[in-house]
Amino acid sequence: QVQLVESGGGSVQPGGSLRLSCAVSGPTYRRACMGWFRQAPGKEREGVATYSNYGNRVRSAYADSVKGRFTIAEDNAKETLYLQMDNLSTEDTAMYYCAAESIAAYSGGACRLDVSEYRNWGQGTQVTVSS
Repeated sequence: QVQLVESGGGSVQPGGSLRLSCAVSGPTYRRACMGWFRQAPGKEREGVATYSNYGNRVRSAYADSVKGRFTIAEDNAKETLYLQMDNLSTEDTAMYYCAAESIAAYSGGACRLDVSEYRNWGQGTQVTVSS
């Protein structure tokens, strides 16, 4: 059983930054793929960024909307996944979720950003960007 607990959400002005954290526990093979997803009010949940250190090769993937602004990283010793979010805009307002899946979610050189690929989810942390 994989457990994920997000933290770090909050309110910030446009152009600001936040760092989300996700504490992870459970069998390593069930979290070979890790990712951040978000869901804005009235919208479907979407992939933001994914991370894998499978075979000691770090692979990450980003949604086009966050490339160059968000960075996903893992502290393996702390078993924590991070999402550094810079230059935030109002369109980034959403509930952010951490998710994990086995290597089954890996394809084409990175873990997929497809929500349906992930079976293990955290409770989410709210990010609000407003002036």
